[in-house]
Amino acid sequence: MIELRNVTKTYPVKNGLRYVLRNVSLVLPDRANIAVLGPNGAGKSTFLRLIGGAEAADSGTIITDADISWPLGISSGFQGSLTGRENVLFVCRINGLAPRQIKSVMAHVNEFAEIGEYFDMPVNTYSSGMRARLGFGLSMAFRFDVYLIDELTSVGDAIFRQKAKFAFEKISSRASLVFVSHNLKTLRQSCQSALFLRDGMADFYQNIDDGISAYQEYIQEHRRQGKIIKGMRGLGKAGIANPADPAPPPQPQP
Repeated sequence: MIELRNVTKTYPVKNGLRYVLRNVSLVLPDRANIAVLGPNGAGKSTFLRLIGGAEAADSGTIITDADISWPLGISSGFQGSLTGRENVLFVCRINGLAPRQIKSVMAHVNEFAEIGEYFDMPVNTYSSGMRARLGFGLSMAFRFDVYLIDELTSVGDAIFRQKAKFAFEKISSRASLVFVSHNLKTLRQSCQSALFLRDGMADFYQNIDDGISAYQEYIQEHRRQGKIIKGMRGLGKAGIANPADPAPPPQPQP
């Protein structure tokens, strides 16, 4: 369970401050794969960093009894001057792993990330996709209760994306995903519930289709008012799901 109590979070923009959350209180349940919905700039990635502990709220409290991963995505917290291997070693040591465990993690990450000789080269020589693959492989070597996924499905070639899909399916048998993606089809396939962020507000929907409907209505209303809003792939001009991306059959609720 992840509970937010009266949480406020802002970040600076050209004309002042933008609210990601404005005095928000809600509960994200255990064992639920949750899609984080919202237009560009709503703060979806910031929200992941908040619940993962990488950023602090301006005010309020975030409470959890779960072990939560760092956000897995294009950006990473790796030290650029260190090699991939050295970064993995650092993470293993701060987590108190024994030498035998470290050896196992090293082998797993090297094989999963598929970056070859770059594993022993400085991370600042990596492409964004290579950093994401290294972070993904490292996270798969640790057991978390909740995995935070930030646009990771766009990383790598088709073979690696298939490997990532299998990893998500395996994770879902024992843990939860909180998933940010601009691909609506991907979210429908991977998640059962939704969190809709916009204008400093956040609403949780047990059923992802209800969350998507609320997001579509938001897009429609802003377009009626002549406001430009950039949203997710899979939404047509009126905010309706693209017929090319039909929704899969409803998924069982946890």
